Amino acid sequence: MIGGIDTHTDVHQAAVIDTIGRHLATEAFPTTSEGYRLLLTWLHSHGQVLTVGMEGTGSYGAELARHLRANQITVVEVDRPDRRARRAAGKSDPVDAYAAATAVLSGRANGTPKERDGTVEAIRTLRVVRASAIKARTQTINQLKSLIITAPAATRETLRSLTITELIRRLTASRPGSDLTTPAAAVKLALKRLAKRYQHLSEEIADADTELRVLITHTAAQLLALPGVGTETAGQLLVTAGDNPDRLVSGILRPPVRSRACPSLLGPH
Repeated sequence: MIGGIDTHTDVHQAAVIDTIGRHLATEAFPTTSEGYRLLLTWLHSHGQVLTVGMEGTGSYGAELARHLRANQITVVEVDRPDRRARRAAGKSDPVDAYAAATAVLSGRANGTPKERDGTVEAIRTLRVVRASAIKARTQTINQLKSLIITAPAATRETLRSLTITELIRRLTASRPGSDLTTPAAAVKLALKRLAKRYQHLSEEIADADTELRVLITHTAAQLLALPGVGTETAGQLLVTAGDNPDRLVSGILRPPVRSRACPSLLGPH
């Protein structure tokens, strides 16, 4: 039999069909460790599980996909268009689950999902934090510059010609005072707080870069040795390829990286 799973935040809807496409059963399971165990038992109760089609293996279904692979179940990524094709008929989780199984049986779905249980997944997770810190730091410096533009002349004249490094250093060392009844005093306090926030975010980014470099060196040291490839570029390449780059048909991403399945391309694990 072939399984299909429609993934959600709290409940996954599973369905099974036989090898000629007949609908056998459908059942909902909670997105918990016990729910995953019950879902797997339920699948096996209907016969030999050949493959399970699932949409969202990189989001809502990430942990379930790991659980199924750990129990020797082949998981196939089902693209969202397979669900849109029947959207006019109305939303139905059981129908979506059956559609995922049917997409596998017909051959419309044959993508190998990224494995998310190796070092590359750790790199992806840390890059999420780094990216948000960079975005927040950019927002902080923009707010700081905006406040300087509208600040009283005495404050504006002393700050607007400074470089970012000099500006942050001067503002974090400043003593704005405790009297906040005037705009001049309030803006000085606001500028100091923004400068300290910028400084904190810079430290967070630097820590993330150090951690990422260790992981990338462990995973694919030869990437960092390439001209023009730093931590950010190497991390993006690895995340794009995933922990199992052998699933990619194109060879564009494969030469610089290596996985457990391709020991000649990645560094030691």
